Amino acid sequence: MASQLSFTPITDFSLPSEKFPKPPQRIPIFSHLPLNSCSGYHCFKNISSSIRLSVCHAVKEQEVIQSINSDSTQNSQIDPPACSKFVLVVGGTGGVGQLVVASLLTRNIRSCLLLRDPEKATTLFGKQDEEKLNVWKGDTRNPGDLDPSIFEGITHVICCTGTTAFPSRRWDGDNTPERVDWEGVRNLVSSLPSSLKRIVLVSSVGVTKFNELPWSVMNLFGVLKYKKMGEDFVRNSGLPFTIIRPGRLTDGPYTSYDLNTLLKATAGERRAVVVGQGDKLVGEVSRLVVAEACIQALDIEFTEGEVYEINSVQGEGPGSDPQKWRELFKAAQVQ
Repeated sequence: MASQLSFTPITDFSLPSEKFPKPPQRIPIFSHLPLNSCSGYHCFKNISSSIRLSVCHAVKEQEVIQSINSDSTQNSQIDPPACSKFVLVVGGTGGVGQLVVASLLTRNIRSCLLLRDPEKATTLFGKQDEEKLNVWKGDTRNPGDLDPSIFEGITHVICCTGTTAFPSRRWDGDNTPERVDWEGVRNLVSSLPSSLKRIVLVSSVGVTKFNELPWSVMNLFGVLKYKKMGEDFVRNSGLPFTIIRPGRLTDGPYTSYDLNTLLKATAGERRAVVVGQGDKLVGEVSRLVVAEACIQALDIEFTEGEVYEINSVQGEGPGSDPQKWRELFKAAQVQ
């Protein structure tokens, strides 16, 4: 069953157990984000880490609400530094991941990236203060890169790794669905701490129907089967999880490699969000909507242990309004 509400832009956005041979290389690459140059988006003043630590728990939470498909700024307040959250984004330079990271940065939520090529983070997001964004070199396909000790202190994880369903240049270097969607997810989840508050996994619609038409065509090389195996491993891990199954992805990936471009990304008229359960939705979804759904799911308690399909359609949407997202997720569960 599905529920529908309306969608506006991404601005409101806040991981670390068997030992492996060698830890990944930590590469702190990030000075304060130059958001003052963003056109049409509320920009942030630099807040020193010392002030952040002392006033974190005293400052009332505020939020930024932007329209996903408008360059006009909606005057609103921003979240204070989210000292209690440390979010690991895996697949942070991919189509959905880059939007997740950009949104976490604008929300002033401390984050870290696990990347095969850390230089991509600098290209996409610019130089960031290590207090705001850390970058670690590592590959989820290689268990030796995932020493559990590096994930100490991580509170939340958003995993949006993936590759193409059919053979392409992206498969070069053994980047196949089996290695990425199954082995990579298994290796990552096996390394995360039991203290984790939530892992959000981006999967796909159709994973329970990969032997049925039309899904069997998409699954010719196993992508849906391996995504479902990854889902099952997350479910059985004992970690608190939420699984997001998007429809066919639209809007992006963005290849201009510029944070300001990411912040100005729009979903056109397709801002309304449809959320369902039971692997029944068929359609398309904006990558911006998927990124926002992942971030919202981190904090909505009743999404723990749930699996949601998500599409976007023409109309106004919930934007980054937490209450509207709560209503969407809740309505999907009761229908």
